[in-house]
Amino acid sequence: MPAIKNFVADPQAIAAMRSSRPASRGAVPAYDWLTCHRAHRPRKEAVRELGSQRSFSYADLDRRADSVAAYFSSLGVGRGDRVALLAHNGVEFFDLQFACGRTGAIAVLLNWRLTVTELEYILNDSSPRILVHDAAFTDAAKTLQRLCGIETLLCIDTSAGIGSATNPYEAVVDAFNGQALAHVELTHDDVSTIMYTSGTTGHPKGAMITHGMNFWNCVNLGLPAGIGLDTVHLSVLPLFHTGGLNCYSNPVLHAGGTVVIMRTFDPGRALQVIGDQSQGITHFFAVPAPYQFMMQHPEFETTDLSRLRCAGVGGAPCALTILQTWAARGVLLGQGFGMTETSPSCIFLDPADAVRKLGSTGKVLMHTEMRIVNEAGGDCGPDEIGELWVAGPNITPGYWNRPDATASSFEGRWLKTGDAARFDDEGFVYIVDRWKDMYISGGENVYPAEVENVLYQLPQVAEAAVIGIPHDKWGEVGLAVLVLKPGQELDRSTVVGYCGERLARFKVPNDIAVIEALPRNATGKVLKRELRKLFLGSQAPAIS
Repeated sequence: MPAIKNFVADPQAIAAMRSSRPASRGAVPAYDWLTCHRAHRPRKEAVRELGSQRSFSYADLDRRADSVAAYFSSLGVGRGDRVALLAHNGVEFFDLQFACGRTGAIAVLLNWRLTVTELEYILNDSSPRILVHDAAFTDAAKTLQRLCGIETLLCIDTSAGIGSATNPYEAVVDAFNGQALAHVELTHDDVSTIMYTSGTTGHPKGAMITHGMNFWNCVNLGLPAGIGLDTVHLSVLPLFHTGGLNCYSNPVLHAGGTVVIMRTFDPGRALQVIGDQSQGITHFFAVPAPYQFMMQHPEFETTDLSRLRCAGVGGAPCALTILQTWAARGVLLGQGFGMTETSPSCIFLDPADAVRKLGSTGKVLMHTEMRIVNEAGGDCGPDEIGELWVAGPNITPGYWNRPDATASSFEGRWLKTGDAARFDDEGFVYIVDRWKDMYISGGENVYPAEVENVLYQLPQVAEAAVIGIPHDKWGEVGLAVLVLKPGQELDRSTVVGYCGERLARFKVPNDIAVIEALPRNATGKVLKRELRKLFLGSQAPAIS
């Protein structure tokens, strides 16, 4: 494992890794939001769990964060150390986030959809000292502890109730309640979280999220989304994902509002909660798929949506029919663009422009800069397609352990998003296509190289390429285009089964097609644009 325990806590080390960018954004203190809210509104509801029906005031959340921080400190976890979390949505995400902020530790939020093999790479890369996990993931956690040399496991077990007698995590919260703890002094340049994004080279990259990025995202999103003390946000996306954590959960906690947590998304339950006056939901955010599932639910037409002041959508292109169906119910979906690396908000479409500028992702937010750059490195004019570049205090300083990936992703202070975009004569931005080969399935990024690496392990396969193709339910799914070795045969069920054992479900190809040879250019690179011409809009010659 790499011996870089305190590497990312040092802004100078980050600057050395990325020497072409400014050495530091300045030693701006990273203030603790809970400390302020505990002083001003201790009894205000901060977090509500729908499943357990637990409610936590800002004083409660502050106490829990201090208890978890004291526990970390008792284990010797401090500034720059990593703490991982493998769990479904719950108050524990916020306990951990603020506890890490008070000790200087760095949270590593894990996608529970990933296989043990995929998680093993992430944990060996980030080297956490503690893994906090749901009881449902106990077997995986024990395996990962052995494979990755993790010192301590802490289980969240709500199976027999929420009390500390049956839940080791709650026992820790109770046992360390009230213990004296000196908060570590941090700045906006200190790393708060590492979020792993799927890698184009077959391995995920850990985007470093700083305390400053979190703050500026709250400012960037808070104003256009109308977030304030009276906001009640229904959080349904996974909190390990930047969309779940930062759209709009963290901005709501920053503003002193209330976050209502759904453990896992259910369209009928979400509609019920939004329509229930006693829940008081004012804000909602999701990728397009949940909106589609909700509008297809029998209760959609009769649900009272009148209290919903802001409904945001992002993470994937939103189909016209989704925007129109929700608009017909009086809810204009506010579209936006962002990435894990941008904390995530960069561009936002005001709901007032949703119909007039249908298909646009909006205009750049207040504390972010944007360029659309042509292949010659110059700025594009209106309706000229180029690559979207962004800069500002909400942009990642780089990737954990990957100075190579950091260097290739930046041009000076500009992050190259890898997305093809254009803007119209009014400055509204349109994402035209993904500059790279990534596709989005159910709101999750899928990078074909990772899937292709698995396909090449099949003994029958000579060549493999994966492209994203449209799908009514998931937005896009993978099509594996294969060239088989002479005399070999392969069916869909074998491919899906093999990939399913080695990849998260959303990465597994939905279908396969066999052709004689992959189209390549003179240097041998597969021409995926030719594959898209062959299969998109036509019936793919898949085998089953």
